Amino acid sequence: MRALDILEKLVGFPSVVSTPNGEVVEWIADYLKSLGIRAHVLPGPDGDRANLFATIGPDDRPGYILSGHMDVVPAAEAGWNSDPFRARIEDGRIYGRGTSDMKGFLAAVLAAVPAMVSRPLSRPIHLAFSYDEEAGCRGVPHLLARLPDLCTSPLGAIIGEPSGMKAILAHKGKAAASLTLKGRSGHSSRPNLGLNAIHAMTEVQQAAVAAAATLAQGPFEAEFEPPYSSLSIGRISGGQAVNIIPELCSIELEARAISSADPETLLQPVRAAAEKLAARGFGVDWQILSNYPALLLSHGSPLARLLQDLTGCEPLAAVSYGTEAGLYQRAGMDAIICGPGDIAQAHKPNEFIETGELAACQAMIEALGDRCRAET
Repeated sequence: MRALDILEKLVGFPSVVSTPNGEVVEWIADYLKSLGIRAHVLPGPDGDRANLFATIGPDDRPGYILSGHMDVVPAAEAGWNSDPFRARIEDGRIYGRGTSDMKGFLAAVLAAVPAMVSRPLSRPIHLAFSYDEEAGCRGVPHLLARLPDLCTSPLGAIIGEPSGMKAILAHKGKAAASLTLKGRSGHSSRPNLGLNAIHAMTEVQQAAVAAAATLAQGPFEAEFEPPYSSLSIGRISGGQAVNIIPELCSIELEARAISSADPETLLQPVRAAAEKLAARGFGVDWQILSNYPALLLSHGSPLARLLQDLTGCEPLAAVSYGTEAGLYQRAGMDAIICGPGDIAQAHKPNEFIETGELAACQAMIEALGDRCRAET
């Protein structure tokens, strides 16, 4: 099948993050089976979502992983000119949810499999497709935990997030958390009888603002923009009416960390401020929503040089968005980002990918296959 045909099929599966993904996993597994490749379907702890792993070539030699996620963000936003889960081709572009982020990469990988199967590889190429990346990379840790049983330790992983087919060496890490304070409700005319959760949350907010200001003072890593770690509150909710003491107040916040910092640790000053409120009678519910490390690959690493050869372009230093690449690096292997599409098109109405980039990605993967045939 052509990459375009495969992408059209993949877009048709509404594999929205945090929902069951059995249909898309089954289709990919059946496609690989038709080419003589066994796919390992690896259910996650939720039971209704699974990762997928497959090997082309020998499994007893170190090779390369092609990594992508099968989930997409929801497509309920206004502004779509067509059904987001039905691929539309117009003027050299394929429109639909996930075309750029990142089913285009999956389609190019799958379209390249017949070429890799037709001439046996000396080094393996592994396909590692995950779930719930859009929820903070929740699926791939379960896949990485199984990796020692599935293959010899790989030489490196190529994470196919949209990068305009330019290799990327670094991104920040991220941790996100939710915090809910529970006070005591009552009539606003007797504030002395209640515990105002919104008022208490202002103390937590002040701690977050102070922590963010401290992070802006460094340490610095010039690869990133901004070159320091950051912290911000993105959502807040609470209260019922102006004359009711608010019993509940919730926030969601995140920290984005340079490679020398641990993202979850950056949130600790905020958590500490919240936990101090427990002594005053407030309930404190703190939950980590997502957590993944930064990626930082040396420009002179073998994987970086390989991608420069395959793409014909100098790798870019860093991007602002996060990926699963840091988790692969933490698992003990080099990782790099390179895939078709534009991150500016992701998570937007009328998401699209250029047909030329789809073809370029397939050509890159087939060139990697040629390398793996030649290597002994």
